[in-house]
Amino acid sequence: MPDGLPTEIDLTRPSAARVYDYFLGGAHNFEIDRQLAEQIASMTPNLAATMRSGREFLRRAVRVLLDAGIDQFLDIGSGIPTVGNVHEVAQGVNPKARVVYVDIDPVAVAHSRELLAGNELTGVIHADLREPERILAETRQLGLIDFSRPMGILLAGVVHFIPDADQPEAILATLRAAAAPGSFLVVSHSTFEDQPQEMLDAQRLSARTATEITLRSRAQVTGFFGDWTVVEPGVVHMPLWRPDSPSDVDEHPERFGAFGGVARYDQPAG
Repeated sequence: MPDGLPTEIDLTRPSAARVYDYFLGGAHNFEIDRQLAEQIASMTPNLAATMRSGREFLRRAVRVLLDAGIDQFLDIGSGIPTVGNVHEVAQGVNPKARVVYVDIDPVAVAHSRELLAGNELTGVIHADLREPERILAETRQLGLIDFSRPMGILLAGVVHFIPDADQPEAILATLRAAAAPGSFLVVSHSTFEDQPQEMLDAQRLSARTATEITLRSRAQVTGFFGDWTVVEPGVVHMPLWRPDSPSDVDEHPERFGAFGGVARYDQPAG
């Protein structure tokens, strides 16, 4: 067992968080994860670019929230922190920004706590998105996020791990209900729309991990925002969401296989 990792970690089964870390160029993954990643990559050679596109969407969204005055972030399904993660982006703009990371993978949590040691404005929670009340309770216990003030709830590339049977709409409604007016919700989610068959086949390999992917439509992803106001340009293929420059948009943005969107909780009338 590698030093510093919990003994209960199962190294005989690949982890979605560690596969993701591998595609992003991280170092916190094992041979079993790399084998699955390479099998997926052999079927979809642009998958690493897809993973990076997702991370770039998240960074752009965080910057938009910072411009809107958000200084506290709840990042659920954060994975293993790599270069350009949420606290680096946020604290690079606002040194007082606070970030709470939440992930289901014990390896992701162990490495996150190790990497963030000494950063008193960040916290790490080991929890499952399917337990939103627990996530909210443990976040309050950390004392980093003030729920009476606007916050950013980040769900980048995680809701597609929640099957329909676990009622993702209800999970997100619980998270939204805990937020103060002025808060934002960020979601990116894999889709079957506009996708070639080889991409769909590769997505099905996710069944070999503990967190199988459920592909959903644009309408379904939009529904996760509830009655919050979806900001421009709406729920779109990730590279199309407020690119830094027109040259950053691929000729076929749909090839990255995921939608991204951001919504704001406007103060109810009256």
